[in-house]
Amino acid sequence: MVLDERQLAGLAHALIGEGLSVTRAEELLIASSEAPSPEVIEPIRKAIAAGDDPLGELFCTLRSPKERRDSGATYTPHAIVASMLAWAEDQEDVPSRVVDPGCGSGRFLVAAARAFPRARLIGVETDPLALLLLRANAAVCGFSNRLSVVARDYREVKLRKIKGATLFIGNPPYVRHHQIGERWKRWFAETAAQHGFRASKLAGLHIHFFLKTRSIGRPGDFGAFITSAEWIDVNYGSVLREMLADGLGGASLHVISPNAPPFADAMTTGAITCFKLGGRTDDLAIRAVEGLDELDNLKGGQAVPWTSLEKAGRWSHFVREGPVPGADEIELGELFRVHRGQVTGANSIWIAGARAHRLPSRFLLPTVTRARELIAAAPSLDRDDALRRVIDLPVDLNDLSPKERRAVDEFLAWARAHDVPSGFVARHRRAWWSVGLREPAPILCTYMARRPPAFVRNRCNARHINIAHGLYPREPMDDERLDQL
Repeated sequence: MVLDERQLAGLAHALIGEGLSVTRAEELLIASSEAPSPEVIEPIRKAIAAGDDPLGELFCTLRSPKERRDSGATYTPHAIVASMLAWAEDQEDVPSRVVDPGCGSGRFLVAAARAFPRARLIGVETDPLALLLLRANAAVCGFSNRLSVVARDYREVKLRKIKGATLFIGNPPYVRHHQIGERWKRWFAETAAQHGFRASKLAGLHIHFFLKTRSIGRPGDFGAFITSAEWIDVNYGSVLREMLADGLGGASLHVISPNAPPFADAMTTGAITCFKLGGRTDDLAIRAVEGLDELDNLKGGQAVPWTSLEKAGRWSHFVREGPVPGADEIELGELFRVHRGQVTGANSIWIAGARAHRLPSRFLLPTVTRARELIAAAPSLDRDDALRRVIDLPVDLNDLSPKERRAVDEFLAWARAHDVPSGFVARHRRAWWSVGLREPAPILCTYMARRPPAFVRNRCNARHINIAHGLYPREPMDDERLDQL
């Protein structure tokens, strides 16, 4: 199903029903919305009642990852939501209130409503369409009477005092410092100083959300946030590392392997941070998680003494075994995000062969598919004419011309005949036919090639599959700097 914003707003409004007060921005969306037919509404209602989030999935289809990047709207997989709620349920205190500081369509709040049937629920969100989706999910799941919607920036939120604990849980928006205005950078520095911390204005929005939680939380409150893992090592993450040691009360840290990125539509690593405000144990439990199926209710981990953590400039060497960098050394991860290339799930199908000759050329992307292609090209891959093409079809095929659609349908029929849709990788993609290659990396690196890695400048903007790593600068770099590195 493909909807535009008016249709999605109309679908949400139909699920909400009448008599529920909404914000002015939501009213305007509803006023311009299109009412859906009953045959559209009922399957959606049933899917929500069964625990799915079809509205959130439609939202992510409607707005591309690029469109959502400015606001940091990345929706969390259910496996992560379930593990974080399971951790919360294992704590001694049952929360009287649950706050999701960037709730989107409400995945965490839906799960929290079921886990804590007496808790008040607060969803903070700035996007009016997402708020309509949250209200629709709440209406179908029967917790609208316990839900308060705060349509503003989390950093502006005030919480009234209550009896009992507050659970803070969610996926704070990932927005780089380049897109954060000077007003909020000042707020971050001044608020951190009020609590005795020195903060860098290079910090991303997710670090702001941790600080806000540290500011409005009370001793006895607790929480879990899923964020990018970069704060573990980078300089501007030091304020969060200090907060966990002082006041935010770090309880455990679960770092997801870069080989199992947590978000299908965002090029980032993942770490789940659990905290208990107002105190801390002698140790922080730190665990490396190889895949989402190993989250296991966020249990276990190596107990690392805070005395060791407070002395360390970086925490990654507590997550994985390896040498501790010297004072005059820098880790590659401080300069670049390193991402293994995409797994196609069936190279014999998706690396273009004779059957692909009729496909539109825009879906045949020059790609590094063998380590030797980089080894031979080092230090610079300047041309793509010798590279093979990987077929990367869009998730939505409805925008293709009739001629293109016929060619694609013919190819997909051949792929079905080879049982491609039932493969593990294909079954776990948003659309089984869409490989989803990463954007070209300016530097490519071989690995597992039975020889030292070759670092190669990718001047022809080739894509790469999982035989290579792509190096993506954390900060903008010009060609001269990339060449030097």
